[in-house]
Amino acid sequence: MRTLAVAINPTASFGRGREVGPLAVALLRERGHVVHELVASSLDALRADAVARLASAVDALVVVGGDGMVNLGVELTAGTGIPLGIIPSGTGNDMARGLGIALDDPEAAVIGMLAALDRGPRLIDAARIEFATTSTGSASARGGSRRFACVLSAGFDAIVNERANRMRRPRGRSRYTIALLVELARLRPIDYRLVVDGVELRERALLVSVGNNTSLGGGMTVTPAALLDDGLLDVMLVRPLSRLAFLRIFPRVFAGTHVTDPRVVTMRARRIRIEAEGIVAYADGERIAPLPIDVEVEPGALRVLA
Repeated sequence: MRTLAVAINPTASFGRGREVGPLAVALLRERGHVVHELVASSLDALRADAVARLASAVDALVVVGGDGMVNLGVELTAGTGIPLGIIPSGTGNDMARGLGIALDDPEAAVIGMLAALDRGPRLIDAARIEFATTSTGSASARGGSRRFACVLSAGFDAIVNERANRMRRPRGRSRYTIALLVELARLRPIDYRLVVDGVELRERALLVSVGNNTSLGGGMTVTPAALLDDGLLDVMLVRPLSRLAFLRIFPRVFAGTHVTDPRVVTMRARRIRIEAEGIVAYADGERIAPLPIDVEVEPGALRVLA
């Protein structure tokens, strides 16, 4: 018998995944485990409830939702030794995809998670982001830090996220498609200053991504060679393209073949600094902070039940 804290996002996948949380809790209880079900009206309230619960004795934190919920779990468990379980019910589910967790079968995801708990969690890397301003962009003397486990975006894709998050309609994936088309009409290179393991680079590029995992956005394999447990982060940048060339290369992202294009640059590093004017970084689909940011890998910081 295990004691599990299960944090549920009832609005995952715009509410279409609301049944997954109660089902996962029922399955765990049927198997004789003690389950502390955590559901709250806001992410901040859910975080506070989870922090309080993790202060007591639990065998694992289980998150039910999409990559945003995984990001919450990463923030709460990285470096603590508490295993993190994932029951995917979101729109993208890229972290679950990278870990080989069943995406559309909650029962299979629960069974796999419990099997991993019995044999021992898998150790994977996390990444730590340090920034000098808060996530709302207001000045902060002390700055802040966040963690992520999947992919960080700081360029065109983050600009699309910014626009999509400001839109009230439509709901679902189509909102991001519309935001993509609007921003594509405004496509322009960004002047970046990068410091990659101490080496300074000046680049004009459309975007910079930093991957611990391979994909974002529901299967866009931006860093196809990334490994979750190699102690390194994969950096990918796209040098200037015309709109037509961008539209031609974009579909290749889903197969990961875009990296064969000479205008796509990839490298691996332990620490990366990213600077650019007017760009906000996103990680695991969550808004982090305006650039500049510093990103550093934390080898083996996460214990995942996969």
